Amino acid sequence: MMEIFDFEQNSPEWFSARCGIPTASVFSDVIAKKGPRGGLPKGRQKLLSRLTGEIITGEPEETYKNEYMQRGHEQEKEAADLYAMIRDTEPAIVGFIKNGNCGCSPDRLIGDKGMLEIKTAKASIQIERLLAGGLPPEHKAQCQGQLMVSQRSWVDFLSYCRGLPPLIIRVERDEEFIAALRTDIDEFVFELNELVGKIGAM
Repeated sequence: MMEIFDFEQNSPEWFSARCGIPTASVFSDVIAKKGPRGGLPKGRQKLLSRLTGEIITGEPEETYKNEYMQRGHEQEKEAADLYAMIRDTEPAIVGFIKNGNCGCSPDRLIGDKGMLEIKTAKASIQIERLLAGGLPPEHKAQCQGQLMVSQRSWVDFLSYCRGLPPLIIRVERDEEFIAALRTDIDEFVFELNELVGKIGAM
């Protein structure tokens, strides 16, 4: 069942709603099957440990924010305002969307069918993205995951850097990818529950 929460992102309520479940921002770790040397990828292992700790303690683990990430958060509003002007629309702020055993935090909702995902970038990265002209592959799992969780039709990926042209890419649902992602999430949550049981029994 899908639930939509309107509290502010990064608020205590937001952290609480996300506690112990995989979210779209980490779906790339969820779907990673093998590390460079064959074992579990490091990011996937860390995610399993973090979510296990959150489930057992009931406390969300604070995520690290560096100066660049903080600047990106501050520039998100101006990026959203620019998008609104370009597309002549009124993006709506949403807190968190939960659907079963996973969730997502879209930067904005667009009408009844769309979403907006904003990524701020350093100039060098923005130029690379503009030249490539497509959705950066590392963000595919997050964007398709948001569509899966929200049951919406499309998400506009906006890469933004002050002083450079914005990059806006419309990402439609990829049903084959979403079906595989759904399976990977269920398998991940099964592993997560097993680990919770193992640690809880110690």
